[in-house]
Amino acid sequence: MILVADSGSSSSDWILNVPDSKPLQFRTKGLNPFFMSEKDIEKVVKEVPEIIPYIDEIREVYFFGAGCVTPDRREIVSNALTNLFPHAFISVESDLLGSAYATCGHKKGYVSTIGTGSDISFFDGENLTPSHNGNGYVLGDEGSGSWFGKQLITSYLYEKMPRDLAKIFGEKYRLTKDIVIKNVYQKERANSYLASFAEFMNENRLHPFIDNLLRNGFDEYVRTNIMSYPNYWEYECNFVGRIAYHFDMHLREVCEVHGVRVGKILKSPIEELYEFVIQREMNYQQI
Repeated sequence: MILVADSGSSSSDWILNVPDSKPLQFRTKGLNPFFMSEKDIEKVVKEVPEIIPYIDEIREVYFFGAGCVTPDRREIVSNALTNLFPHAFISVESDLLGSAYATCGHKKGYVSTIGTGSDISFFDGENLTPSHNGNGYVLGDEGSGSWFGKQLITSYLYEKMPRDLAKIFGEKYRLTKDIVIKNVYQKERANSYLASFAEFMNENRLHPFIDNLLRNGFDEYVRTNIMSYPNYWEYECNFVGRIAYHFDMHLREVCEVHGVRVGKILKSPIEELYEFVIQREMNYQQI
């Protein structure tokens, strides 16, 4: 049995191939090794009732996750999964590579994730090239949920948000400076907290302030990330993540302005990624 996972900072999607039955899908909270320890990851997966009956039968686990960009971070996830699935081969790679498999397959192209955070890399058909982007919600993550959340909160606290919109925002969240400081600086997963305000943008997307915020955010993402590649127009740029998916109209318009060729835009890569992994393993077995 093969278990495939795609994990962002906010949530993780899983699919398990069950013999003689349809694949089993379930979701957990995000398992980012930058914010979680080995024991934290184990605890989350152990609490998933769907997986318990199959623990001893799973022979391969392919985990693609946010934060899994260096050997030490991948080791945190790998150790946790090894403890959970003692009879399985464990593979841990970055969520960007999973997104590349899901969108590009074996073709060349750019792969962008725009969800809680944001990142980009070029996929040469087999591997991702090293990237200087994706510096996290404090130093980067342009156009992401955490970036937009930061803009919304600061504009509200600085009283720069239009009054009609500020009234709606204030009634929905009841924010004060102390509440924000506590959640951003004193609690864990501040990036997910900031990204949670993206829901407000979706509910008020027709407001001129939100419309302008979305265009500015995606413009900054394109200029900082995609246009950092000298020949960015030569290949399609694929996007994965809830922010890219839910605000695809704004994203497409900004990309068109800058000559970016848009490929696939997926809310989550898990289904395409699962099919890629299963087909790849079947091909290996036939060799």
